[in-house]
Amino acid sequence: MKRILIFAILIASTYTAYSQSLGYNDLGILFSKDDNYGTARFEAMSGAFGALGGNISAFGINPAGSAVATKSTFAVTLGNRNTLYSATYYGNTTETEDDFFNITQAGGILSFESAYNSDWNRFAFTFNYRQKNDFENLFTASGNSGQALFNEHPDDITNQFNNGQEQRFNNATYGESNLFEMGFSAVHQNKLHAGASIKFHNFSFGQITRLRETNEDDNGETLNALNIQDSYFEGNGISFSAGFIYKVNQSFRFGLAYETPTWYNEVFEESNLDVFDPSDSRYDDWLGYTEISATNQDTDVNSGEEFYSNLFRLRTPSKLTASAAFVFGKKGLISADYTYKDYSGTKYTENDPFFIDINQNFDNDFEGTHALNIGAEWRFDKMSVRGGYHFEESPFKNSLDGDDISGYSLGIGYSFGSVKFDLSYTNSENNSPYQIYNSPNVNVNPIELTNNTSRVSGTITFSL
Repeated sequence: MKRILIFAILIASTYTAYSQSLGYNDLGILFSKDDNYGTARFEAMSGAFGALGGNISAFGINPAGSAVATKSTFAVTLGNRNTLYSATYYGNTTETEDDFFNITQAGGILSFESAYNSDWNRFAFTFNYRQKNDFENLFTASGNSGQALFNEHPDDITNQFNNGQEQRFNNATYGESNLFEMGFSAVHQNKLHAGASIKFHNFSFGQITRLRETNEDDNGETLNALNIQDSYFEGNGISFSAGFIYKVNQSFRFGLAYETPTWYNEVFEESNLDVFDPSDSRYDDWLGYTEISATNQDTDVNSGEEFYSNLFRLRTPSKLTASAAFVFGKKGLISADYTYKDYSGTKYTENDPFFIDINQNFDNDFEGTHALNIGAEWRFDKMSVRGGYHFEESPFKNSLDGDDISGYSLGIGYSFGSVKFDLSYTNSENNSPYQIYNSPNVNVNPIELTNNTSRVSGTITFSL
């Protein structure tokens, strides 16, 4: 009779050897991303507001844009995001779907005319909360690479289960990235708009992966193995932004904005991945180190699960945005934003020996990216229709064209006078490989992961 052995592996041997969780380089890119959440009007035009201003979310692209608003305004946005994952692994494709609903933006512009006879005739103070990214996702994949990583039972190490029969992988992530920004802008002779802002960033991100292997020995006996990796990160950072918009005439305007790197001076990590040796003397000053014992009943086997905690610093890239817009009186407009962001500038704690190779990987494997957002709006009395297109290159040097992100957006708005209501729909798609076995010693193809993401947003805006 065929004998079936079952065991659970809850602690990976090393983070870099067989990690199925995101590595530090992938996490650095993830925490650098910004999905351009904003008001529904902003999203309907794919965020191409760098030279337009006048919208609360435009402030996040170019802080000079707030002074374009001649009235004080306040807005709140609710959004729903739907993502369809298609994961292909050794000829087998699995589809999963995920939904997320949240308040994605809330803020206001306080606009006031100068009380003095000055060339600086209008000022604006802006404050805004918005979501940068949400990490609530789940995808699964299954197939057979023919290889067996977990090929020994701890009670029978003489028997080798080297014939891989199936691998089943489940990846669940949770958390979100947000920012609160506030700033000041002013208008000079109704032509030059200038502004600056400070941004407070925060993120929380958790990932739980489950890799199940079914392997056989030469006698047909079966070994079922389970590897669970659980990690959590949270951090707070700060960045600064400055920019200008210049109105050449009533029809044409252009803008330029720069945002500094975001400095996360303290990122907290807790993980059951045995990345560090707790006896290492360099941990004498790491007060966050803890150990937690736990049990897991998935396979009716209790196993100890040790968690390690860690603190480190992270710097994400700066970005430069150039913008231009044509305004056709009160009938409509078209605008475009170009953004350059150098992901090779992402760095962890630079005086920590552990991060030397990881920081070098940013230099070797990542590069500057080009992004283009184009938006248009046309007005019919109190109703407006909108559309847009967005494109962003992958930050990986060896990426394929399919790894780039591209998509479109649509929207509609109606003005009731001092109250406006807007709706938007955005869609984007990209492909990316996901390595289950992150090791040069394991020759297994990655999961080919395609995600199609749609967002629906609704905004109500009040003007004073």
